[in-house]
Amino acid sequence: MNNAFRHEHNRSVQLRILASFLSLTGVLAAVAVSILCGLWLIQDLQLQTRWPGYQDIVENLHLPASWWRWAVGDISEFAFYKHEFASIGLMAGAALAYFGARNGKAWAGFPICYGTGLWPWLVFSSLLGLLLSNLLWGWTLSQQGWQPTFVAFVSLPAAMVLLFGRGWRVALSGALLGALLVTPMALLIVNYVCNPLALPAVVGNVLGMALASIVAFQICRWFPALVQGRESDAKPASKTAPPAVPRYDTRWVLRRVLADFSEAPFFGNELASLGLLLGVAVAFVLNPHSPAYGSGLLPTLVGAQLLSAAIGVLIWRKQWINRGWYPTYIPLVSVVPAAILTHGDSLPVILLSAFLGALIAPPLATAIATRLPGYMHPYIANVLSMAISTLMIVPMAGGVNQLF
Repeated sequence: MNNAFRHEHNRSVQLRILASFLSLTGVLAAVAVSILCGLWLIQDLQLQTRWPGYQDIVENLHLPASWWRWAVGDISEFAFYKHEFASIGLMAGAALAYFGARNGKAWAGFPICYGTGLWPWLVFSSLLGLLLSNLLWGWTLSQQGWQPTFVAFVSLPAAMVLLFGRGWRVALSGALLGALLVTPMALLIVNYVCNPLALPAVVGNVLGMALASIVAFQICRWFPALVQGRESDAKPASKTAPPAVPRYDTRWVLRRVLADFSEAPFFGNELASLGLLLGVAVAFVLNPHSPAYGSGLLPTLVGAQLLSAAIGVLIWRKQWINRGWYPTYIPLVSVVPAAILTHGDSLPVILLSAFLGALIAPPLATAIATRLPGYMHPYIANVLSMAISTLMIVPMAGGVNQLF
């Protein structure tokens, strides 16, 4: 019995060391690649006084620097920022939160990845899925057409890790299924449904995530070997630390609003969100036409997202108390940015999309989640709610905008 316990303890220590190594390696690799590609940018695009804009990317996709900027920008595209600085800030903040939580630091904020301890595996699977998606489907990019190569980063790979636990088999299966199912499904819906019907592209993105994930989880049910290996490989992670009982006061509301900015990639942490926002702020200062697809609407976009998150958290605060988690982040990454980028930054568009998105999307997602089978991750309900809410509210925002 003692030998078995010692073996299990040693195995646990080895897995913790491996997880820490993966996280640290990822952060260092991001820093190193950023420095190298910064040099590439200077050489390839002949920059002297400013950081290149979004249009510079799409016009120079044949250059290594522009391809890198597109791929790394995919990490922050869930928030409609699409910029390498925002992506690097998000990952750096998330890594800081993870290591802070592992060491019991109070400043680490809300437990990243819901306190599962799975952040290294989740990030590995999501980043691998993103890389494979760009390698497999990058040929669809052109100077005229944006394509949803980012969708694997915020969908199936992470959901599979959270549902099935740690392990190379789970992480690799999630990455492969994300690249082979989620990205092409989103490409098909965006290009053959949303574009011809003049619908917001986010509808195609999230519908692609939902439909492909339903197929993927069914495949995992039919072929459990994809996610079930040796017991030690598929063992779910224990929580990083016992979560403290929160006080749902004003401070909690402010922290929760900030954490919602990093909820889409399953981080849900203030430091990750702060890194995301600081990174995109730096990008905007260097070149206002670099983040947010070069629209120049970033300040309005972030302000409207903050408003939507604040309204949602305040309206559904009792649901947060009763359930422990509630999807108030949904309009922040769907309805609000889609409305602003479609109809402009007028006050009626901002107020209507923020209020109706916060009011409708979270309970709709919760209602859908109760009807999903247990072998599917409930994030599917969230992305379906994004699609439905966007289809409902964005046209209304356009109508109100015309009246005023």
